Amino acid sequence: MNLFELTLKINGFPIKEAKAQLEEIQGIPEGEFQKYVETQREAILKWHLEHNTFYQNFVGNNVPAQWEDVPVMQKSDLQMPLNERLSKGFAPNNVYVNKTSGSSGHPFIFAKDKMSHALTWAEIFDRFGWYGLDFQKTLQARFYGIPLDFFGYQKERLKDRLSSRYRFPIFDLSEKKMEQFLRHFRRKKFEYINGYTSSIVLFAKFLQKKNITLTNICPTLKYCVVTSEMLYESDQELMEDVFGVPVVNEYGASELDLIAFTNVKGEFQLNSETLFVEILDKNDTAVPHGNSGRIVITSLYNKAHPMIRYDIGDTGIISSGGTWKKPILQKLVGRTNDVAKLPSGKTVPGLTFYYVTKSVIEDDGNVKEFVIEQLDLDTFKVTYVSERELTKEESTNIKNALFKYLENDLNLEFERVEILDRSRRGKLKQFISHL
Repeated sequence: MNLFELTLKINGFPIKEAKAQLEEIQGIPEGEFQKYVETQREAILKWHLEHNTFYQNFVGNNVPAQWEDVPVMQKSDLQMPLNERLSKGFAPNNVYVNKTSGSSGHPFIFAKDKMSHALTWAEIFDRFGWYGLDFQKTLQARFYGIPLDFFGYQKERLKDRLSSRYRFPIFDLSEKKMEQFLRHFRRKKFEYINGYTSSIVLFAKFLQKKNITLTNICPTLKYCVVTSEMLYESDQELMEDVFGVPVVNEYGASELDLIAFTNVKGEFQLNSETLFVEILDKNDTAVPHGNSGRIVITSLYNKAHPMIRYDIGDTGIISSGGTWKKPILQKLVGRTNDVAKLPSGKTVPGLTFYYVTKSVIEDDGNVKEFVIEQLDLDTFKVTYVSERELTKEESTNIKNALFKYLENDLNLEFERVEILDRSRRGKLKQFISHL
């Protein structure tokens, strides 16, 4: 057992047992896996109906006759004191407690029992192991935020030391700061990059400008693992070209587990071992595979806190080519709350604006990153970081693209800034509606 796993064990998380349980689950044959998932989801439902007063009240008097009758949980349903949501026998001092990022607009404190949290780590170890990445031995270049209070800062730095990683704080992503990043890549034998997508993309654009291929100065580098934010195809191509290594995409949620991870065949494989992932329509009815809908997830092992048919706030598509044991997330579309309303009455995903603008705004590499805000029904603002201000022609081209793909007579404002405002965790929210 390595030092990081030993730390988990000391803190009461049975990582050895969790790894053994995950291995046992993975050993279930394909033909029996559907039965495993259905049995386990019924078991966790029964547990919370019997042991969790909050969930009993949430479900009400009508006990679901079938899985499709189980009510869908929204994040807003969980915005009450944690003590009121814990199952019998669990308290804040004997569970893992954390807080969601709030990127959906509905932050809340959640809990996992210690075995459930250990299974989360077992799952993470397993997925990174697909690429030969070991949290104890493999040096990681970590592009993440960090708490700025003394104790939070020291705790994260300690975790970095135990996990064989060097952290690049991403609250300052100026070119001067990235020059410092580059010096570390010249000196340290990093084997992979891991962190928030937008920050790593910005570092890639910095290298592109300097005409540097990262593996030429850090030949030990093997992979880049991005997480927490949308990964666009053009950004993946840029990173793979500039870094000289494959890009692996990770999709997870702290209140749940690792949700999906790029497998060695390049498929975005869903976690079927500890989660049950559904795609539902607006009426909470499952859509056929290949169709888009809301991503709703059940945590199969968290006994401390119910996460049953939990609407994570994202939209996506599950491939019709997957199986119960190996489901594939064909596409992660974006957040369900990132919706833009237009004067015509049309409603479109906010990321539509981001996609369209992105296709025009970055042609010459001038604009490094940007966000879009809806200020009014017909008014949108593009805030961007660039080497120079957009020309009148460039602004007009962006407006024309939006008119073409969305509708005419939209007002578009532009503001150039030195640095974009990121959340306390360092994440970048790429579309914001103020309506």
